[in-house]
This record gives sequence, structure tokens and C-alpha cells, in this order.
Amino acid sequence: EASAEVEGGQVRLNGLWRIRVWKQPAGEVPEFGVGCNLPPLSNGYEKHVGIKTDLVTANPSILLEKFGGLMGRRRMFVESLRSYSHSLLLLPAFSFAHNTPVSLRAFYTLEDFESPIRPIFFNPGYLKSLALFWRSQGLRTVRLSTGIIMTSLALELCDNVQLYGFWPFDVHPHSFQTLTNHYYDDRKTKTKFHAMPDEFNHLLRLHTQGVLKLHLGECKAGAN
Repeated sequence: EASAEVEGGQVRLNGLWRIRVWKQPAGEVPEFGVGCNLPPLSNGYEKHVGIKTDLVTANPSILLEKFGGLMGRRRMFVESLRSYSHSLLLLPAFSFAHNTPVSLRAFYTLEDFESPIRPIFFNPGYLKSLALFWRSQGLRTVRLSTGIIMTSLALELCDNVQLYGFWPFDVHPHSFQTLTNHYYDDRKTKTKFHAMPDEFNHLLRLHTQGVLKLHLGECKAGAN
């Protein structure tokens, strides 16, 4: 039996596979760590998110905004990946036609610099099937978020899925304090593409059906 915990777009699988979460039991080392959208693993964050990463995802929008679409000097991009060691870099190169050129530039850049990072591509057929599935469930969105894609993957692989950090609003549900969008920045979701509240409603429905467990309380270090 395998189980999964998904937190803020990151996943941990217990049993057969394990994927990194922000908070994990003391002394427990994940067998397989996943980070979403090139999250930082230093500057103090490593105490909470750890450093073990076997696979990291990167949206092409990040390559465009942070690295100029890799149209100029590319060393900064390669050096920014050092903290991920020999990880796989998962790119949605064929999800949309405009994602293909910059994704291929990332692939060739890593090859040219002989980086230990190993780029791989999402199967476009899988992404299409996943979008059709969620549309059949009533989810209306231009693009699925990384979080729900990773949750879907966990649901396909695991019998026990628990979600953390999927609250899509700016105010904490209990303390009413203001929240940032990510643990490392407050870069806002592009609402013209993603429908985070609608995704949350679907996840909440799965929670009430017992398909997964959605946690909205505080995460504490050392808690399962």
C-alpha cells in the first residue's frame, strides 16, 4: 500500500514511493523528492522543505520571467538548478505550442553546459486526458494548476492521499491572518488561466467523499 501527502504543490508518498513535503517527521528521509515550479531550497527554507529533490517541475512562464526565455546568457539558469543536484527537470514542452521553444532551449542549455540535471517532458496525451477528466467533473479552467496535476498523479498511484496548503484565499481560515501565495513569495495566481477556488471546491468534494483528506489546520514540525 502507498499513501501520499500533498502540500502546497509538493507531494510525499509513503510506502512504495515518497515525495517531499514542507514538514516531515523528524529523522524521516524521503526516498523520492519532488519540488514544483523551481522552489528555493536555501536561505532558511531548507529547515522546512528539506533539500532532497529527485524531480522538480518548471513552468515555461518561470523561464520567461526569471531567465528571459533563455534568449541571452544562460549560465544563471544552469547555476540556479545546482541545489537540485541530479534531479529530473519536468517541463510541459508540448502542452501548448508556445511552450515548446523555451522548453527545448532549456533542454539544449542543460545539455550544452553538461549539467547533471536531466530534463524530461510531460506526455501531452496525459495532460490532455487529465484536463478532459476534470472538465467532465465540472471543473472549468483554462489550465490545470501544478497542484491539482500533482494531486491527480498521487490519486492514480496511491490509496491514501492527504493534502496540505491548498487553501486558495488570502486570509487564513482560522486565525484570519494574511497569507502569501507561496512559502517563498507572494506571486499571485494568474486568474485568467487558473481557477484555484474552483479547484479547491472539487478537492473539498473529494474530501467529503473520503477519496482524500484535506487539511486546513496548522502544520507542525514532527507531525505525521
